[in-house]
Amino acid sequence: MKADRTGLDPTDAAELRRLLPGVTDADLPFHQQDRIKDHLMRETTRAERSAAAARPRPRRRLTLVLAAGVATCAVVAAVAFTGQDSGGSPAVAKPEPAAVQLLDRVALAAQSSPLPTVRDGQFLYTRTKGFSTALSETTGGSMKPERTDESAEHWVSVDGSSGTVTRSAKGTTTDPAPGGAKSTVNGPTYRFLESLPTDPDKLLAKIYEDARLNHGEGTDSTTGPDQQAFVAIGDLLRTVEAPPGVSSALYRAAARIPGVVYVPDATDAAGRAGVAVARVHDGERTEWIFDKTSFRLLGERTVVLKKSAWGEAGTPVTSVAIVGRGITDKTGQQPKG
Repeated sequence: MKADRTGLDPTDAAELRRLLPGVTDADLPFHQQDRIKDHLMRETTRAERSAAAARPRPRRRLTLVLAAGVATCAVVAAVAFTGQDSGGSPAVAKPEPAAVQLLDRVALAAQSSPLPTVRDGQFLYTRTKGFSTALSETTGGSMKPERTDESAEHWVSVDGSSGTVTRSAKGTTTDPAPGGAKSTVNGPTYRFLESLPTDPDKLLAKIYEDARLNHGEGTDSTTGPDQQAFVAIGDLLRTVEAPPGVSSALYRAAARIPGVVYVPDATDAAGRAGVAVARVHDGERTEWIFDKTSFRLLGERTVVLKKSAWGEAGTPVTSVAIVGRGITDKTGQQPKG
């Protein structure tokens, strides 16, 4: 069939417009068009995944602390699209074309963001609204889900000299102690993030290096490198506002992780509707939610896919919304404007 003015087969272009509201002929093709077209021309298959036993777990908590030392920030190595989880688990589907397309648009939006001017001694401020869920045993012996408010304000030291200060209804904490930790991919400062590669493959390689070390073959982890790489990138994007080039590379790196899917409708903890990129693991779907117009990251949530002690299918068990960001000169201070 002859390609239309977008450079794509008319059927493929129409499918992209259907899956991604707002896409027009003027938007097509995107940077990833060859890979997207290749995916669209073939049926994307997913290996059957065994449903996780719906036994209650004692607590489901989303770590909201933005900390050099707490934030799981992995950075990463190129992964071949083998359809095989790098930890040796059963085959996992390649990323869905619509998810790759959305992440490309999000990466473009991130790349176009202005580069902030930050000084050593300053703090990256983030205000979040969200909750975690725990299961508690009732007098009758059944398990009941109970939500805990995890809303907080966070001040992340630009150069790491003051650690990360978190203020919530539970009080104020600093982690790590000022000067108490060296910046690494698992505990980054803004200055460290500035040094990371902006090439998606090199960045992804760094993330998988850590994911395989702690969640790969030979470890006790049941998460697996692919899921851990997805979670690590999400933690980093949510907890620390990286330089535009690095943020863009992280989104493009995520588009290379097997099993990434597109979710047309998702709502964050602040009640804002958006579109999401997600990954399913162990009967749960972890979603990164974006504004449908600006493609700005709104937040993240995890929902259960089958009815269990946690609730009906589709129930969020953890959810966090980013409701404020900026730069301050000291902790306890909110950004001007």
